[in-house]
Amino acid sequence: MHSAYIYVNPAVVEFMRRAYIANMDRTTNLLGALALAVTDRIKSGLKKTFDRSGETAAAIVVLGYAPGLSVEILRQVLDLSHPGTVRLIDRLEEDGLVERRKAADNRAVALHLTPKGGKLRQQLMDRRLDTLEAALKGLTADERLVLGDLFAKILTNLPETEMAKHRICRLCAVPTCSDCPIPGRAI
Repeated sequence: MHSAYIYVNPAVVEFMRRAYIANMDRTTNLLGALALAVTDRIKSGLKKTFDRSGETAAAIVVLGYAPGLSVEILRQVLDLSHPGTVRLIDRLEEDGLVERRKAADNRAVALHLTPKGGKLRQQLMDRRLDTLEAALKGLTADERLVLGDLFAKILTNLPETEMAKHRICRLCAVPTCSDCPIPGRAI
């Protein structure tokens, strides 16, 4: 059997690695590491609370802060395909967590959490809070305020569209951010 062999010059690899690293300052690198570490811990914690993959937990959180969403709007917030979103809602409905109701315009369905779904949402939010609080352990109250202001400043640069604002906040404790740096108006 013939195997494909591609020669990669180690000197080129080393040059590219050094060029990439040389252009990255410590703060940028630390932000990348922090983002991955927190994301991994949140995903792990949510999975321990609700053993489903993908954006399933986010769907429950979003429907809790925006009851009555259509499948299409939820699809956009979660950045899923329409069929994928329908399958996700079907599974949540089978689990007794979400129910479909008539929408005001009768052309779509309105998605709502059931009481069981609301209870699970609270557990997911509590788990997320515990994970985030653990990451901030060791900071003083003043340091937390300064860091919060810096986070807000960074967040204002991230959304590229109106819907992207909701995507960024799909796991947020929305009432907590009365002065949200990226308030969305799409839903």
